[in-house]
Amino acid sequence: MNRMKMKTEILPAEGEAIAKAADLLRRGELVALPTETVYGIAADARNGAAVAKIFVAKGRPQDNPLIVHVTGPEMLPGLVSEVPERAQLLMAAFCPGPLTIIMPRGPEVAAECCAGLDTVGIRMPSHPVARAVIAQSGCAFAAPSANLSGKPSPTNAQDVFTDMDGRLPLILDGGECDVGVESTVISVVGEKPTLFRPGHITLEDLERALGEEVEVSKAILEKLPEGAVVRSPGMKYKHYAPKADVTLLDGTFEQFKAYVDAHADQNPSCLCFTGEAEKLGWPCVEYGREGDGADQAKHIFR
Repeated sequence: MNRMKMKTEILPAEGEAIAKAADLLRRGELVALPTETVYGIAADARNGAAVAKIFVAKGRPQDNPLIVHVTGPEMLPGLVSEVPERAQLLMAAFCPGPLTIIMPRGPEVAAECCAGLDTVGIRMPSHPVARAVIAQSGCAFAAPSANLSGKPSPTNAQDVFTDMDGRLPLILDGGECDVGVESTVISVVGEKPTLFRPGHITLEDLERALGEEVEVSKAILEKLPEGAVVRSPGMKYKHYAPKADVTLLDGTFEQFKAYVDAHADQNPSCLCFTGEAEKLGWPCVEYGREGDGADQAKHIFR
């Protein structure tokens, strides 16, 4: 892909711009657009050549599978070969919304989406722009986050432009994303349901909906062994990675302040809970209310 020859346009996500995005998808091009979680780079999930452009634009490893986005269960025939009972329970509880369900892959999904797997991750976004683009294009779209591989996932159009200028033709600007982190990923293939990526929908939420225990993949907290199969986005590769050196502190506010004050010679900047910045006396970004994970997720990468 020659970046010098491609102009990247940002348009408000309405009317003619949505129609233009739908046309680009039908023609095998890429479009960046908002979902309720983060902005994504979309390509027609049935068009292997189009999906391959996603990996080039992001610099994404080929063994990292993509998630396919649809408006509802009516679009699943051909994309999945089976809709397990557990998937039906999860869709009834959480879809449309920030949940990806891994199911047996159907014959119509481009091989490029699945990294050689016999499964596919399916998500039904609730964001009106994403749903409108699917409806107008008639395309289920594959879409990872709209950032260079390894960088933080963008929650607004300008952050997408920073990484993707010259790499795709169109960014739909739908404002800030509501959730702010990527979707929860659960597999319903196999004997037990397994959480592959945590997100806005929690492990406890999933277990309540299913009425059974959900296993947690070791890959969430441990590095995958060399050569291990990547069954979901977020399992293997560096993700949500800031450029700065970051120190994570676990303790009281007083302990936090004492640590920062003790490192004054390093010119620290702080991520803190809402209402704490004025007490610290250092450059701060407040990323949400203490104890409110949803509020923190919404703000931490902005």
